Amino acid sequence: MQSKEQFRKEIIESRLELTPLQVREKSDKIISKLITLPVYQQAGTIMTYVAFNQEVETRELIKYSLSQGKRVFVPVTRKKERLLIPSEILDFPGDLQPGTWGILEPKPDCFRPKDPQEIDLVIVPGVAFDKEKQRLGYGGGFYDRFLSKLPEQSSFVALAFQLQIKEQVFTEQHDQPVHLVITED
Repeated sequence: MQSKEQFRKEIIESRLELTPLQVREKSDKIISKLITLPVYQQAGTIMTYVAFNQEVETRELIKYSLSQGKRVFVPVTRKKERLLIPSEILDFPGDLQPGTWGILEPKPDCFRPKDPQEIDLVIVPGVAFDKEKQRLGYGGGFYDRFLSKLPEQSSFVALAFQLQIKEQVFTEQHDQPVHLVITED
């Protein structure tokens, strides 16, 4: 039987096989679907990951959301404390620089921590998802801990390539499912 780590590695490797053009085209389709949904249109505050390592690209989503007058937060990772802190960005990409694991995070002088209770919509990254909207993350539990602290009315949406959708993913009791998974298909 395949281990959780092998499963995770296999899916990440298949995602890395996508060409930059495929990532862009598939991401554009996914973002186009997201921005037409009421869950996005009604959200005044959005927290989104900044794409890294061939994830569904979020840069255009961030730019578009800012242009629509939405408040946009990105996560700042505190590895030692094992937590995510939402920080508001006002200028994209000017507010950001490589942070934990090389992922773009706010520069120290642009760190604007906000109360997670203010977030309407969280765009959640992940390695794999299943039909029950269960999520397999990267293994640190950062998003599971973060999502468990958000108000009940917050929506969690995952953006994923179709190749990340599996029959089932390895879940544990602390894992937080998402409310919606959007793929290019």
